[in-house]
Amino acid sequence: MILLCGIPSEPSLALVIEQLNKLNVPHVVFNQRHFASMELEFEINNGWVEGWMQLEGRSYRLEHFTGVYTRLMNYQFLPELENEPPNSPKRLWCHALHNTLMRWYEIAPARVLGRNAEVGSNFSKPYQAQVILEHGFAVPETLITNDPDIVLAFRMQHKRIIYKSISCARSIVQTLEDKDLERLERIRWCPTLFQEFIEGTNVRVHTVGNEVFATSVSTTATDYRYAYLHGEQEELKAIELPQELAERCVELSQVLGLEFAGVDLKITPDDQVYCLEVNPGPAFSYYEYHTRQPIAKAVAKYLSGIG
Repeated sequence: MILLCGIPSEPSLALVIEQLNKLNVPHVVFNQRHFASMELEFEINNGWVEGWMQLEGRSYRLEHFTGVYTRLMNYQFLPELENEPPNSPKRLWCHALHNTLMRWYEIAPARVLGRNAEVGSNFSKPYQAQVILEHGFAVPETLITNDPDIVLAFRMQHKRIIYKSISCARSIVQTLEDKDLERLERIRWCPTLFQEFIEGTNVRVHTVGNEVFATSVSTTATDYRYAYLHGEQEELKAIELPQELAERCVELSQVLGLEFAGVDLKITPDDQVYCLEVNPGPAFSYYEYHTRQPIAKAVAKYLSGIG
């Protein structure tokens, strides 16, 4: 039995559910929006984790779940809690339920995609960059600072630089333009990550176990995920990586403890490979919709132990 956690209509989760249905693999969904009717309890006896979960009026033994895929949204932003005061019984129940769920799947003896310990490397991009360097990838020259003068010197050295969040908080990667300089003083209260801009082709590599799905992205946007905001287009194309590079992507993912990852590469015109970061919970639907690569099927098979 496979357990999927999140909002079932969320595109990436929906694709995996669809594939599990096609494979006739038994599965249930921990639908966060139905938290009020759920119950969950577990204990550890002699090193064995056991317990039960009530979903949609049915009870399931936790030890019967052999695979777990979690794409939980921040429960504090669930529509069902929108008008709830901070310490209402409904909000406290939702917190306790999600906290118990995460504690359980952190130690569950199952194939779990999305354990907190596994996604931890993305909480610090500087730490992750060091691991990336140790495994044979180039990393753009990086500056983390809250000193505007140092940023100006870094920009003069590299001509074009980008900036983004240091942590796992999602941010739009942007080029530092002249118009941004009037706001540069604000970094004194918020250290920011700056990098030299690397010319080349964006490549997103999804690794699922030992399987590799690579997608090239052609665009003029600094952050192709948000090209549409500037009226720009992006073109996604499924590609084959050289075997050695594909193996390095798998090795890097596994060193970070990730059986499912999104590795962001930039390949220069002279074929130098830069790794920008590794996403531990990739929203892969964007790539699958454009390229028809069977990423969801690979995730479903991994969770099921097939192949």
